[in-house]
Amino acid sequence: MKPTDRRGVLRTGAAAALAGALATACGTEPRPAPAARRPGTAPAAAPVAAPAPRRFPGRPAEIDHGPRDRPRVALTFHGQGDPALARTLLGQAEKAGARVTVLAVGSWLDEHPGMARRILDGGHDLGNHTQHHTDINAMTETEAHAEIEACATRLRRLTGSVGTWFRPSRTQHAAPAVLRAARRAGYPHALSYDVDSLDFTSPGAAAIVRNVTGSVRPGSVVSLHFGYPDTAAALPLLLADLGRRGLRAVTTTELLT
Repeated sequence: MKPTDRRGVLRTGAAAALAGALATACGTEPRPAPAARRPGTAPAAAPVAAPAPRRFPGRPAEIDHGPRDRPRVALTFHGQGDPALARTLLGQAEKAGARVTVLAVGSWLDEHPGMARRILDGGHDLGNHTQHHTDINAMTETEAHAEIEACATRLRRLTGSVGTWFRPSRTQHAAPAVLRAARRAGYPHALSYDVDSLDFTSPGAAAIVRNVTGSVRPGSVVSLHFGYPDTAAALPLLLADLGRRGLRAVTTTELLT
C-alpha cells in the first residue's frame, strides 16, 4: 500500500471512531450505511396490486363461456414455458388492443417472478393453474387443495392477491372434489373453456387459427398456451380474424361483467 493510501485509511478509521464516540455520548447508535446495490441491477420492485377473485351470481361453479349476446371473447393462456415467448404473445395482444387471461403455473412463477408484473401491467387477468401442472383430477381433495393453495401463495406474495381465476391442470373440467378445494382456496369459480385451439400439439399457425375460428362465437372462452412458437405465429392472424367478425378479445373478468 502506498503511504498516502495508508494515511487515508488511518484518517478514515479515526473519523469512524470519533463518530461512534459522539453517537454513544448522545445516547444513539451510529446509523449503518445503506447496502450498496450492484452496478447494473434494478432496485427490488414492490408487489403490483392484483384484483381478487370475484363471485358472479347466477354463474355455475365452473364457467366455460360468457354471455352470448355481446361481441366479446376471452383468450386464455396456460402460463408456462419460455418467458421470452410469453412476452412476445402479450406484446402481440396489446398491439392489437386485446387483453387476455393468463393462468400461471406456480413453479413457473417461482422461476420467472417478473412475469406476474408484466402480465398485470399489460392490463391482463392473472390467475392460478396449480403449482406443478399435474393431473389434479387424479388427486384427493386434500392433495388438490395443497396444489391450488401453493400457487395461490406465490400469487399472493407477488401481487397481493390469489389472482382472479383458477383453472384446473391437465383437464378441461374440474372434478367436484377439485371445485370444493378451489373454493376453500378462495376461488368461487373454476375457469374452463368452450373452444380448444389444440396449440399444444404444435399443428402450425394456420391450424390453430382454424381450430379457433371454426368454433368461436360471442362469449367464447378460448384455451391457448404460452411456450409454443406456433401460438405466437398464430395470434396476430387470429386477432385479425376475430376483428373481421366484430369480436373483441377481452379479459375473462370483462367478458362476464
